[in-house]
Amino acid sequence: MKTTRIISCLFLWLLAQTVSMNTSAQSTKKPVRVGVVGLVHSHVGWILNRARQTGDPNIEVVGIAEPNREVAERYLKEFGLPQRLLYSTVEEMLDKTRPDAVTAFNEISNHLNVVKVCAPRGVHVMVEKPLAVSIAQAKEMEALAKKHNIQLLTNYETTWYGSNHKAHRMAVQEGAIGPIRRIVVHDGHDGPAQMNKEFVAWLTDPVTNGAGALFDFGCYGANLATWLLKGEKPRTVSAFTLQIKPDVYPKVDDDATIILEYPKTQVVIQASWNWPFSRKDMEVYGETGYVFTLDGTRMRIRLKGDKAEQTTEAAKTDAPVGDPFDYLAQVVRGETKSVDDLSSLKVNMIVMEILDAARRSAQSGGKPIAIN
Repeated sequence: MKTTRIISCLFLWLLAQTVSMNTSAQSTKKPVRVGVVGLVHSHVGWILNRARQTGDPNIEVVGIAEPNREVAERYLKEFGLPQRLLYSTVEEMLDKTRPDAVTAFNEISNHLNVVKVCAPRGVHVMVEKPLAVSIAQAKEMEALAKKHNIQLLTNYETTWYGSNHKAHRMAVQEGAIGPIRRIVVHDGHDGPAQMNKEFVAWLTDPVTNGAGALFDFGCYGANLATWLLKGEKPRTVSAFTLQIKPDVYPKVDDDATIILEYPKTQVVIQASWNWPFSRKDMEVYGETGYVFTLDGTRMRIRLKGDKAEQTTEAAKTDAPVGDPFDYLAQVVRGETKSVDDLSSLKVNMIVMEILDAARRSAQSGGKPIAIN
């Protein structure tokens, strides 16, 4: 009896020591040092909101590189950020602040330049979607990331939707709807014309953005479909584009439909700057049921045996991480691995193959383009 009591006390002491050590480790964990490259993407407010927070346990914004002084001053004032954060070049910001990672909010065509500067310094990179403007640029970025052993991530708003992760769990992990046979993705809004002029200037240029709505919103569907189909590449890609408002967007498409053909699955991606309302929703059909995501939380589901459709809501916890910058911190710290998730280089290289083929198909009037 005495021996049992001693063992029990020893166990409780060891447990207390373990809890104490874990608590101490968590309290001494330093935030990841993050630099911001560019302020000309409309999503930049996402990171600037984090920059003005004090005591953030996951990230600390240590510098901002933006050559356009007028744009830089406007954002510093809007978000109440100090002038000391601002640098004219990426190189200067990296050398003086020594960040662990950078987030790129510049033109898509300049993502390659960010990786060229950051990779040799061992600085991890997260870019806004899509990864690049061409498959050639994407391959060069991939080679640099692998050579210098850095993480190269792509951020999509829809990555942090609990509804998408719940749909993935049901359709892929649990097989609740049977084998996936059709995916339909709708993304877009009523057009970027009224957004910040510096954003619209490059977004509506085929050189700096790669295309119009085809790339801007087509990438979401390509990303989600590749993830849901476990990294499988489509056999062919067909795309059709329109210029519904050529007077507003004279250089690029403003409406696109992309069709991905797999051996037993079809994916239809509808990307547009002409929806009456903003939307990011998805329909996933299996042999025995379906699951729809209406936004970040709301869902519609019908499974085998159901007499009627069910409505439900995903919880924030359905997404493993609810924020791109918390995720970036986890990846940099080695707390999670970006291998085949929505942000991963592996998945987004396939996304670039799809977008590149879609652009070529649209230019040929919708001719199917084979993916090797």
